[in-house]
Amino acid sequence: MAPQLKVIGNVGPKKAAAAVATGKYYPADDIKTPLKSRKGKKNAPKVRSSITPGTVLILLAGRFRGKRVVALKVLESGLILVSGPYKVNGVPLRRVSAAYVIATSTKVDVSSVDVSSFNDAYFARVNSSEEEEFFAGDAPKPAIVSDERKADQKKVDAALLKAVEAVPLLKAYLGAKFSLRNNDQPHKMIF
Repeated sequence: MAPQLKVIGNVGPKKAAAAVATGKYYPADDIKTPLKSRKGKKNAPKVRSSITPGTVLILLAGRFRGKRVVALKVLESGLILVSGPYKVNGVPLRRVSAAYVIATSTKVDVSSVDVSSFNDAYFARVNSSEEEEFFAGDAPKPAIVSDERKADQKKVDAALLKAVEAVPLLKAYLGAKFSLRNNDQPHKMIF
């Protein structure tokens, strides 16, 4: 008879020793991978369904807060092109974020207004190096509106005013400023 081995610890068949783990392979030179860019073309933000061309909007922020304006179109960037009209309440053609407007149930027929030439590039600022002027003088230069902008405003206003005057009391409504009094409850208002 063969002598029996005394097993101390776990009883059972003997297992082969685990293979020695080898380290991961790292190349000697770092391989550069391009960083992820955020410059790619993004989809324009969706504008809520209540804001359509011809909707009367109330501006909530900025220089013209409280003014009622007419939405003309939604630009590629997701901003809304609006106009006062300038003759009625002094709001020129400008871009407005949908987050800073209240859409009302009042509509104006703006199909006769040609706004195809307006895009985000039209409103882009002109890059000018005014560093020397900034440090040299104390008096800031007044904003100068170009003749092109004035002509475009008149052209849009002429068509828009016809549409506004076709609806009774709309001209006075657009000219009136929106404001809240002490006991007004905006969450219960229907615009």
